[in-house]
Amino acid sequence: MSFKFRPSAVVCLLLLLLSWIRTGQAQNGTERSGDLSNAARPVTKVPSGVILVKGAWSASSDSSTPLPEGGTLINGVFENAYFGLRYALPKNWVEEYKGPPPSDSGRYVLAQLQADERSEAAHILITAQDTFFSQSPASDAIELAAYEKDNLQSDYKLQRPITQTKIAGRLFTFFAYESPVAQLHWYVLGTDIRCHTLEFVITGRDPNLLENLMLAMNRMELSAGASPAASRGASVFPVCIKGYAETDQLIRRADPVFTEHRFNPVPVRIIIDREGKIKHIHFLSAFPDQEQAIGDALRRWKFKPYLSHGHPVEVETGVMFGHGKDIGPDHETSPAVD
Repeated sequence: MSFKFRPSAVVCLLLLLLSWIRTGQAQNGTERSGDLSNAARPVTKVPSGVILVKGAWSASSDSSTPLPEGGTLINGVFENAYFGLRYALPKNWVEEYKGPPPSDSGRYVLAQLQADERSEAAHILITAQDTFFSQSPASDAIELAAYEKDNLQSDYKLQRPITQTKIAGRLFTFFAYESPVAQLHWYVLGTDIRCHTLEFVITGRDPNLLENLMLAMNRMELSAGASPAASRGASVFPVCIKGYAETDQLIRRADPVFTEHRFNPVPVRIIIDREGKIKHIHFLSAFPDQEQAIGDALRRWKFKPYLSHGHPVEVETGVMFGHGKDIGPDHETSPAVD
């Protein structure tokens, strides 16, 4: 399925939502009830811990292995162990709203950051695109920037062409665009980490403020072990190999047995240990019954040990189950592998 990329849509929607909520707060006091009318009405709250509808969601086979979406913001420092990222935010910056769970195309919203002092009117959106499951034709930060630039809406204007720059000692791809009508500017910076493109989108009305925020990113720390070069073997992180499970390295497999009909794609990231066994399973988006069936099958898979410089190392790869086809008790299919 093809789609038109509209990078401004997320930020514009966020800005609109913030304005909408704050207007309601001004009318109804400081309590965030969600009632934006002038009339005071009783609010019925959902009990803590209750999920009204259990749908496809992210999950993992263990709680100790870091996940791409597992970042935290504590005392003004955003950290993400999976990407080896430590980012000390500018003073008075906060994360007021959490992002959605990962999409089945491997897109993560890691953090939505903004100045606590509303007068600065700027936002930083941190995302990651999993290149195993991306629906765009981009396989790295340069190709993703080109794809996004080429698919801007007609009412947006390219402000700065695609270039490469060093930030925090790491190579980033950078470009900028603007909306002359809305008088908004977007600075987009991306870098490649562990078969993901990590992207920072800085938005605001004042280009000088955006320049300063980009310069402040030099204080960010990114683990050298997460670089593309390190992903080829010289790293504390697993070697990242797309399509690894469809090679002759896979010597034993088992197909999942589903108990219900589903039509959703189920993207799964796996980490294979030095002995060729699957040690970690990360479901980007799956129903609970799919998680159970696929997890049971994957634990029976066996690979040849992967050697780097003559030594066995861990491997991270992706497997897509279903691709939106019927996967259920009457239609058991072998997974498509990415």
